Amino acid sequence: MGTGGTVSWGELLAETEARLRAVDGEASRRHARWLCEEASGREGAELDGHLGDAATVRGVAHLDAMVARRLEGEPIQYVLGHWPFRALDLAVDRRVLIPRPETEQVVEVALGEVDRADVPESIVVDLGTGSGAIGLSVAVERRRTVVWMTDVDAGALALARANLAGIGPAATRVSIAEGSWFEALPGDLRGQIDVIVSNPPYVAEDDEVDDTVATWEPSGALWAADGGLEHIRHLVTGALEWLTPDGSLVVEIGAAQGPRARELGEAAGYAEVDVLADLTGRDRVLRARRRAGGR
Repeated sequence: MGTGGTVSWGELLAETEARLRAVDGEASRRHARWLCEEASGREGAELDGHLGDAATVRGVAHLDAMVARRLEGEPIQYVLGHWPFRALDLAVDRRVLIPRPETEQVVEVALGEVDRADVPESIVVDLGTGSGAIGLSVAVERRRTVVWMTDVDAGALALARANLAGIGPAATRVSIAEGSWFEALPGDLRGQIDVIVSNPPYVAEDDEVDDTVATWEPSGALWAADGGLEHIRHLVTGALEWLTPDGSLVVEIGAAQGPRARELGEAAGYAEVDVLADLTGRDRVLRARRRAGGR
């Protein structure tokens, strides 16, 4: 690309779109816009009002580095370094999965269970939090919650802590703990948790996934044994001793795992077990309640 002071942001935007076309196709215009906004520090109408301005040397270098990463196939979310999720703008990198719309629906189900609990202050635990997308969304969207977020991966938790620092006053109601699933939780939470929610690894070892996902996203957050049910099974059986008598478990599952996930919940002894579909009509969320109906 050109050097700072000799090329405008408008010219860089057009050049970036042309360069990205080989990897992004129809999305190249949108992605070019995002990268130029990131490099210039200006968004939306503010960038539009400065397209004729000469780019700085630093801005050009930043843009060039991001374009090179994208041309190597790195997901646009990691290149940008952040991605929207519900009301949040989350820092993301290769230590965590890219937040997805399906998981936004998992949050929606969890929030429904928080409302169902109808207590002065609900205790919600997000197991395997990754970037913190689920737990932080609950904390921000429901003020009467105390949220615990756990992960076995120290790198993921470092990113979750960074995202926690960005949610304002709600951060005072969030605690983070390192460890494998329930092992990370303090023992005095046994029998006290209103909602346990998780997006565990659930891709079966012989399942095919998009090459970009397999290459760039953390394998430990994707793959699971037992046809992808290894961790789901552990969550379903383990949650019972941690939930209140009216508590609920909400788990993201694979599209083909609905029947078996339901069987796991029923076999474990939950009073109500449902498999809920995502916006595309595919099974996506296991919801298991310890007690039928409401309070």
